[in-house]
Amino acid sequence: MDEKFFSRLNQYRTLWVLVFFDLPTETKKDRKIASSFRKKLLDDGFSMFQFSIYTRFCASRENADVHIKRTKINLPPKGKVGIMSITDKQFGMMEIFYGKKVVEQEKPSQQLELF
Repeated sequence: MDEKFFSRLNQYRTLWVLVFFDLPTETKKDRKIASSFRKKLLDDGFSMFQFSIYTRFCASRENADVHIKRTKINLPPKGKVGIMSITDKQFGMMEIFYGKKVVEQEKPSQQLELF
């Protein structure tokens, strides 16, 4: 089988985990909890897509499950958090705009995983 086949197959096997959240920030304690949640996402390899949307590329469903489980462990006591997994192919079909200007998506960096 050729390289093009495996490249296309990987687009359906590799995943992006998206974490969306709306956390309270009225009190100093709430802001600290929200900031801590964001920091834990960053420490786990997520990148900020927008202020309350973080994304992480995962090489497999099993790898995505590890990061989803870790995110669930770190859920704050209040607020709303959504976690969604989509294939790399689906993520690649997203259109991103800054104002009316279309922007090319960045390719995920190659992540080396040792287990």
